[in-house]
Amino acid sequence: AIMKQLREAGKAIIFITHKLREVKEVADKITVIRLGKIVGEASPKSTANELASMMVGRAVDLDVEKGAPKLGNTTFKISGLSAWNHAGTQVLDDVNLEIREGEILVIAGVQGNGQTELTEAIIGMHGRTAGSIELDGQQLIGKNVKQVLDLGVGFVPEDRTEDGLVAEFTIAENLMLDRSDRKPFAKGLSLQLAFLKKFAQEKLQQFDIRAQGIESKASQLSGGNQQKVVLARELSRDLRLLVASQPTRGLDVGSIEFVHEQIVATRDSGIPVLIVATELDEATQLGDRIAVMYKGKVVGVVPSSTSRSVLGQMMAGISA
Repeated sequence: AIMKQLREAGKAIIFITHKLREVKEVADKITVIRLGKIVGEASPKSTANELASMMVGRAVDLDVEKGAPKLGNTTFKISGLSAWNHAGTQVLDDVNLEIREGEILVIAGVQGNGQTELTEAIIGMHGRTAGSIELDGQQLIGKNVKQVLDLGVGFVPEDRTEDGLVAEFTIAENLMLDRSDRKPFAKGLSLQLAFLKKFAQEKLQQFDIRAQGIESKASQLSGGNQQKVVLARELSRDLRLLVASQPTRGLDVGSIEFVHEQIVATRDSGIPVLIVATELDEATQLGDRIAVMYKGKVVGVVPSSTSRSVLGQMMAGISA
């Protein structure tokens, strides 16, 4: 609304974004840049798929392609989970959730309503907690981060630079961060450098990580490519649960398509998946069910077919 007011006041605006809904909403003229070059101009009347294809240089499917879930047993369960921050303020209030094998549960809500604390509690990063978090019948409460990861939890954090990467380590080193003490990355006290090189080069290509090579430092990468390194590492482990907080943040539409495909493939392999999403389009397309959080509580758990208007009301604290 402010941008439109500025335009009506005679101001010129250059708006840089990869969010196509916003582009079509506010733009009068669209210029598309790919790999540092202008590749074309488009009209706001162009479809999102047309714009995405120009951005990536090939046809892109913006809709998440997934069939009906093939549900297995309930292997991940949160019961009566509460948590408090360092100031003693309660940030999670009696959270109860279950995820079955072969299912994607999306946590939706306005940023700052307990989503971050929920993922931190699961991974063992949040100190003051009460309640139960079980994976394959094993209690995660009381375990440290490495112990949780060793149980087969893949974790894509909300802040990749703070919690997902070591900036001064190379891409190859970041790809084996918590597995450098075991096979196949290590044998006894020795790193298996030949294996690491092969593994890192495969992930560089598979995830389209744009860098000079596997020896490039994480700090030298763009935000989107840093996120791809995190995703490549977490999706390549022996998973029993995938927890991903805003996994497509900072990625271009082509990379988003790829990440969505990988998440759906993880779900289709029988792994329970927990995704934190801040955009409703992603939540409704990616999730099999959606749990909405407000002020540290789960307002309700609803099917992904639930309308945007109902989800919006739930995000404002109105019960389903």
